[in-house]
Amino acid sequence: MTEEEGKQSLIDRYVMLLRIKADEQGINKTLDIEIAVTKVKLSSYNVDIESIEKMILGE
Repeated sequence: MTEEEGKQSLIDRYVMLLRIKADEQGINKTLDIEIAVTKVKLSSYNVDIESIEKMILGE
């Protein structure tokens, strides 16, 4: 897997996790941890995480 493919895979995973979070009714610590870890990984690629969050979570 190339670096670009790895980055795209992380973006796809992050989007999927945020969609799940948007539909969550309660607290899910495991989901929150997965989101946090994926966010850290994406930050190493300088991906604009805030715009993704705004689109999905509306924050």
